[in-house]
Parts: sequence; structure tokens; C-alpha cells
Amino acid sequence: HVHVVESGGGFVQAGGSLRLSCAVSGRTFSSLIMGWFRQAPGKERDFVAAITWSAFSTYYSDSVKGRFTISGDNAKNTVYLQMNSLKPEDTAVYYCATGIRRFSQQRSRSTYDYWGQGTQVTVSS
Repeated sequence: HVHVVESGGGFVQAGGSLRLSCAVSGRTFSSLIMGWFRQAPGKERDFVAAITWSAFSTYYSDSVKGRFTISGDNAKNTVYLQMNSLKPEDTAVYYCATGIRRFSQQRSRSTYDYWGQGTQVTVSS
């Protein structure tokens, strides 16, 4: 089994920064891709960013491109999401997920097999 645990959420003022971490344990050798998604109250869970372990290729949603950076440490089975220039609309529960199957859609929720419990990020105006 694979366990995914997020940390680093919190409360920040607009324009501030936060860094989220995501640790994966268990069958980590089977992880092919790591992603971050977020879900605001009453809305769907949306793609934020992803990184592949094979080439460390990164992908971002248009809404966070240029402000957020995803990175990974394969030796620690950990990925990070550095969030800068935060806006109130970034407020959401942020979920980390990992996919263990071959994929073609980095931004699709169906690519990911294991999910964390989420961490709250609140940005005040």
C-alpha cells in the first residue's frame, strides 16, 4: 500500500508565501507521478501542479503558473509546492496524490491512485 501525507498548510496574507510538503511511504518504487490538487468549498477538486519522477518534468495550471513551483526529492520520496504571491482565490484544501500506472493525462484526477488527507491553505485579503 502507499501512504501520502501532506503538511505545511496554514494562514497567510495576500502576497505571502507558503511551502507545502508531501511525503510518500509504502510502495514508493511504483510511483510514477506526483500531483497537487486543490478544492475550495462548493467547488470541484482542480489540478494545480504535477511532477514526473522519470524526467522531473513539471506541469502547472494556468492559474498558478509563474507563482507556484513544484519540486521533488526522489531519495526522500517527497514533493514540495512552493507557493508565492498568494491570492485569496488560492484558498482551498490542497491534496497531494501519486500515480503508479502509466499515464498520458498529467492533469487528470483519474491518473492518480493514492491521495493524502489534504492540508488547508487560507489566504486573507
